[in-house]
Order: sequence, then structure tokens, then C-alpha cells
Amino acid sequence: MSLLEKLLSVGPIRQAVWRVWYPFLTRRLREEEVLFLNYAFEEASPLALPLTAADEPNRACIQLYHHVATQAELSGREVLEVSCGHGGGASWLTRTFRPRAYVGLDLNPKGIEFCQRRHEAPGLRFVVGNARRLPFPDAAFDVVLNVEASHCYPDFPGFLREAARVLRPGGHFLHADFRFGTGTAEWEQALRASGLLVEATRDIGPEVLRGMERNGERHAALVARCLPVWLQSLGRDFAGVPGAKVHAALQSGEMSYRSWKLRKA
Repeated sequence: MSLLEKLLSVGPIRQAVWRVWYPFLTRRLREEEVLFLNYAFEEASPLALPLTAADEPNRACIQLYHHVATQAELSGREVLEVSCGHGGGASWLTRTFRPRAYVGLDLNPKGIEFCQRRHEAPGLRFVVGNARRLPFPDAAFDVVLNVEASHCYPDFPGFLREAARVLRPGGHFLHADFRFGTGTAEWEQALRASGLLVEATRDIGPEVLRGMERNGERHAALVARCLPVWLQSLGRDFAGVPGAKVHAALQSGEMSYRSWKLRKA
């Protein structure tokens, strides 16, 4: 079992570790303009998304957001992204699909400071908040988006209750993430028991592997530049560098990566 898997296996330890890790990572990456903290996505026949020159370096990460978010209509809607990281996905989706409002929420105050400084688009704002206690009234959003973050949560069913609470009737919960081993069955059981209706799910492990490989050289160099030697093994896992343990676990089937579309009745 890798260090990353061990950190993800115990709820209270998990939250404590991530509360330290993400602000630390934001500080280390400050000068690198790292806008995405998620893995990536590449279809067997690559998507021909039209991207600006500024967005092009992040194509594989943008493609993951595109895959997850385009399962529902965003244009003119009110959207909440829970655990928005460094805001790259929030910015691209807002600029591309023009929701009426898009709120990016994250527990990492350093990350939210970065987002507020770096990203500007009509209707886009960022707030500090906890996925288990969303600071919004009932039925406030048409779409709740959650990309590759819930494995950090110590109470995933509690997060699902909060996501359902802030969704309007007919609204969608769009989700993608990974789990190791037996955690996959527990993850699926929680989603199917959430009270939200499962409309679609897909194993996107092959697409994520291709995305990791597309980003591999760039991410390996980033880890080497930004992290001390004693943290670089964890950094390569976190970045999905080919040859690291997370990449190998996804390749072997020990780790499952899925996308989901659920609807509130």
C-alpha cells in the first residue's frame, strides 16, 4: 500500500493531513501558476476542444472538467463547485459555458486567495468553506460539481446530504473521483443511497491514464522543482506521474476512477 493510500484510509487522519498538505502545496506552487490540482482525461480519439493559447497547456485537465460538467446544462444556471482547488476548472467552465453564477468553494484558504487573485470572469466568485457544512441555503443551486476531491472527505455520505440539500429539485450533482480496493463498493453504495437519482456512471480509468501520460513529463519536472526530495515520492503519486504508485494502481485495476451524473427529484 502506498503512502497516499494509507493517508486516505483513516477519516480523521485524512482530514488533518489534507488540511496541512493543500496550503503547503499552494505555497510551493505559487510561482508556477499551477491552475489544476486534478488528474487528467484523454479520449482514445482526442477531443478537439477549441482552447486559447493560455488554456492549451492545461488541455488534459480541462478535458476532465469538460467530461464531467457537460453532463448537464450550465449556461444560465447557478453552479457550485465543491473543492475547487486552484480554480482552473471553475475559470474555464465559467468563461466557456457562461453560467448565471459560479461559486468555487474550498477548505484551503491559501488556495482561495490564489483563486481570487488569479481568476476573473462574469459571475465567478470563490469562498472558503467545508464540504460537510456548505455555507448556503437550501435549494440554492442548479448544479453541484465535485471533481476528484471527495476521497479526502472523512464523511462522504455527509457531503452527499449537503450537496442534495443545496440542490434545487431537478438539479444535478456531477461528480468524478477515485477509490482504492474495497472503498469502491462503499463509494458506489453511498451514491446510490444518497436520495439522488443515478442517471449515468462511467469507468473513465483508461481516459485518466492517457491524461496522466500526456501530462507526465511536465508534472514530473514540476514535482522535482517544487518539492523537497523527501516529499517527491508523494508528489509524484499526487500528480499521477507515470511509474508512480497511483498510476500503477489505476493501470492494474487496484484503483477505480469513475464519473457520475445524479439528479435531485
